[in-house]
Amino acid sequence: MAKRRPGDRLRFLPLHLALEGYLALHFGGPSTAWEEWSRAALRDGLSPRAEDAYLGLSVRGLGDALRVFEIHPDQCGVMVYVSDALAAAFVVPHPDDYRLLHASLVEDLYGELVHQYALYGAPVPESPVRITGEEHIGGLGDLRAAALARQREWAQTHDTLFARELLDTSYTFDRVYRMKSFTLWRFLPPFVRDGGGQHIGETITDHKGRVAYLKTFRLSDAQIRRGHLLRTLAGADWEPDRAAASLGASRAELIRRIRAAGFGALLKGGV
Repeated sequence: MAKRRPGDRLRFLPLHLALEGYLALHFGGPSTAWEEWSRAALRDGLSPRAEDAYLGLSVRGLGDALRVFEIHPDQCGVMVYVSDALAAAFVVPHPDDYRLLHASLVEDLYGELVHQYALYGAPVPESPVRITGEEHIGGLGDLRAAALARQREWAQTHDTLFARELLDTSYTFDRVYRMKSFTLWRFLPPFVRDGGGQHIGETITDHKGRVAYLKTFRLSDAQIRRGHLLRTLAGADWEPDRAAASLGASRAELIRRIRAAGFGALLKGGV
């Protein structure tokens, strides 16, 4: 997906690297020929593998929101929420870059959950920010200080509540390309079953680890379950009994989960 171009240039399609990383998760299939796995699974692994994604143009209300969003001075990125669910994060190196690319968010890919929230979710109630403690405000200086305090409170609330699923998660990074002092990575979440949102993505960092580019994609609950199942199977060397024990499930329940996740072709007929 990433191709070197003439000169010091690299071409890649936004989010395709991230999705490719998710689709490649244990793509080789069973590493040991346990009797439960089909001949096709041992030969072809998870091929073919497909997942659903939706173009931003099909996410209801996104185009209208982008037209009315206020672009702040020095803004280099954005977090997009749909019905209070974090849909995506997007970061670029410079405010001029962001102004040019702001409208391109409708051309990005979004997950199934985001599409459903936009289609079926109720409007998010307005939450106007109010400045309290009027008795302590005696002039413009006090008003400015109170407004800045509320701004800091909102930023803290955002980082610890709304964006926690993205900011406080540990990721597995895969280096895709390095050019001079910059490195292109894609990353995957831990696929834990804690009910929270999880994101895949891609980023470019400089030699100090500072982010020069970032795009993320929110996985659906079903995609998280599939990732968790594949990680568990691979961690058990694809031995069904060990994998079932890791999941705290019976062998029959594991087989049911494999079929429900869309991986039934991995199993021999009659299993």
